[in-house]
Amino acid sequence: MHLEFWGAAQATTGSMHLLGIDGRRILLDCGLFQGRREETWRRNKDFPYPPGEFDSVVLSHAHIDHSGNLPNFSKQGFKGKVFSTAATADLCQVMLRDSAHVQERDIEYVNKKHAQRGEKPFKTLYTQDDVERVLDRFEGRDYGRAFPVAPGLECSYLDAGHILGSAVTVLDVRENSKQTRIVYTGDLGRRNIPILRDPQAPDWADVLILESTYGNRRHDDIATCKEKVRQVVERVVARRGKIIVPAFSVGRSQEFVFCLHNLFNEGKLPRIPIYVDSPLALEATEIFRNHPECYDEEMHEMLKTSEDAFGFSGLRYIQTVEESKALNGQPGPCIIISASGMCEAGRILHHLKNNIESPANCVLIIGYMAENTLGRKIVERQSEVRIFGETYRLRAEVVVLNAFSAHADSEDLMDFTRRVAAGGRLRKVFVVHGEPDRSTPLVERLRTELAGVEVQYPERGARHELQ
Repeated sequence: MHLEFWGAAQATTGSMHLLGIDGRRILLDCGLFQGRREETWRRNKDFPYPPGEFDSVVLSHAHIDHSGNLPNFSKQGFKGKVFSTAATADLCQVMLRDSAHVQERDIEYVNKKHAQRGEKPFKTLYTQDDVERVLDRFEGRDYGRAFPVAPGLECSYLDAGHILGSAVTVLDVRENSKQTRIVYTGDLGRRNIPILRDPQAPDWADVLILESTYGNRRHDDIATCKEKVRQVVERVVARRGKIIVPAFSVGRSQEFVFCLHNLFNEGKLPRIPIYVDSPLALEATEIFRNHPECYDEEMHEMLKTSEDAFGFSGLRYIQTVEESKALNGQPGPCIIISASGMCEAGRILHHLKNNIESPANCVLIIGYMAENTLGRKIVERQSEVRIFGETYRLRAEVVVLNAFSAHADSEDLMDFTRRVAAGGRLRKVFVVHGEPDRSTPLVERLRTELAGVEVQYPERGARHELQ
């Protein structure tokens, strides 16, 4: 029995971990790597082993950096089942279709530029047909109910509190009378954030695979974040500007809309036009409405007095390309929420291109931006950025609000690990899904606090025996 780490190892995108048991291969997540275009293509195109040799995929949640390479995996020969929670299966229906569509649209736009310069065209990683084939392999499962994955291997899901349907994956391996438990956090959520339940931790584990996106920092309290949003909106409204909000269509868009909903209801903001320019966000919001079993008590209480936390006066969901283009001529003040969350694809690129050079406008960052993404360059306030191969001056105000993060911070991660370690059996921790400057401090804290527990920060391709 062994683990191999092929994605989100000393990085934050492209999650993909291999569990090998008695010659069988099980994949934990199959995400898209996001970064420089040529490196992204190379990393996503090929897998460490032929996909036809894998028995199954156990998926933690629907975010594209965890699920987005599944169509390519199927295209290259995978014939097994994809296990996920029911809400994740529903979200992947729309997210993977959207991923293929965004690739096709963006590649077409980029290739026009390449053709003008006499450069070779790019290809899409997969097509809509590839998406449909892998969607047929999904099997949704309920939280808290064990199900077989392979002979001698059972899985159960606990709520990770990260996005709708996200799960902490608990894998129980039984050999004769011996049981070994491997726990994979996927992306772990935060406590006391709106809409979703708090993360759940298993009573014990022998091996823990722990995400570390914010392993070196503490988040601001979510309550203070609402006040900061109010201040940003008031400031930009006063100068008649636009607020451009790159946001993941699943999770972050709904949380930000929920925050605005509360501010308007409390009379703390003027009612200005708000546009959610992402067809995927609209579809995902419908799925949110269909899965109240994932809601926390605050959300259930709100729904007793408000029919819809994701829709209100002044909010408009944009669907067509023509409607999206029309926003270019929309005068400020207004708020435009658009995908993708890391500014690597989709309609957000067009909104940034048209608004990033005006100091009246604001780019409001409410999520994590991985290394080498356009979003990270904006967070770093680089004076010039490239969008669709063209150079633009970054003159708009940039505001970063990490309190909106759906990722656990360093204290949340330590608390989760302590709860798992309290069972008395923890012997190995593998820290993944984090860049070195974020993850190394967490590794050191874990080594100091967890006496007798081996703590590793595996490189891409590393193999570790579990017995």
